Amino acid sequence: MVVDERLVTYINSLDRGNTQILDTIEKEALESFVPIIRKEMQSFLKLLLAMQKPKRILEVGTAVGFSAILMAEYNPYPCEIVTIENDDKQIPIARENFLRAGKEKQITLIEGDATEVLKGIDAPFDEPFDMIFMDAAKGQYINFMPDIMRLLKKDGVLVSDNVLQDGDIIESRFAVERRNRTIHSRMREYLYELKHHKLLETSIIPLGDGVALS
Repeated sequence: MVVDERLVTYINSLDRGNTQILDTIEKEALESFVPIIRKEMQSFLKLLLAMQKPKRILEVGTAVGFSAILMAEYNPYPCEIVTIENDDKQIPIARENFLRAGKEKQITLIEGDATEVLKGIDAPFDEPFDMIFMDAAKGQYINFMPDIMRLLKKDGVLVSDNVLQDGDIIESRFAVERRNRTIHSRMREYLYELKHHKLLETSIIPLGDGVALS
């Protein structure tokens, strides 16, 4: 938690909520200990969708399909969404959730390692994306960067979730648990790249577990 928990609780108490199918999928995911985007991130995405009205969205990291369905539900424009997932346990659940939500024709799920899938995206997905939502393995964000830039439309928006690692990002490498040190150093490298890339303007926001908006 990078923001005071009481403040987050208050802000979330003001939320109008989601559609019934999203509420159901969220409940099921939490009961199964599957991480999905936090309430405050859900509100942030809805605002971005209302402002940007993206026609084509790429999501890296599907999990059970909650965020893809949310983007399909709340984008004012009838958009196309391409989402990538590598977890064999989550893929069938996501596909079933797309059917339950009636979004199976709008959302295309590509199975495989995002590092390889991103390199291979071409026809019929040869148009650049208006929005890219990064919500996959945090240690891989920096490795995705070249293809993300290739696939992002000029004036497009890149949203990177979970970039502050519950506040650990500001700690010394040696203050972080040994098993998290590689992720820690790679995320620092990724954030530096976002802030210094000549084609990007980036704001890092202490929202949820940290979001970078580029």
